[in-house]
Amino acid sequence: MSDLQVVATIPAKPEHADAIREALTTLVAATRAEEGCLAYDLFESASAPGTFVTVERWTDQAALDAHMGQPHVAAAFAAADGALSGEVAIHPLTPVD
Repeated sequence: MSDLQVVATIPAKPEHADAIREALTTLVAATRAEEGCLAYDLFESASAPGTFVTVERWTDQAALDAHMGQPHVAAAFAAADGALSGEVAIHPLTPVD
């Protein structure tokens, strides 16, 4: 069984970009310590500053599901309340062969 790859986009309002960046940096550190997390990297779009992207790799769907229930994920969503310019989009990926 192959691992699960996920990309998520988080669009911050310009006036909240610094706070979202800080919350996501905290999220990354906690997430990397989770069982089942193979990689969890945070990026900010060079063409759309304030749009953050996580590139994730999990052992399986169960690990991703467990991640979504973690307190540090809830804290990141709470920090984002009212600070986003759109919806968080989470994209589990499937290979195109």
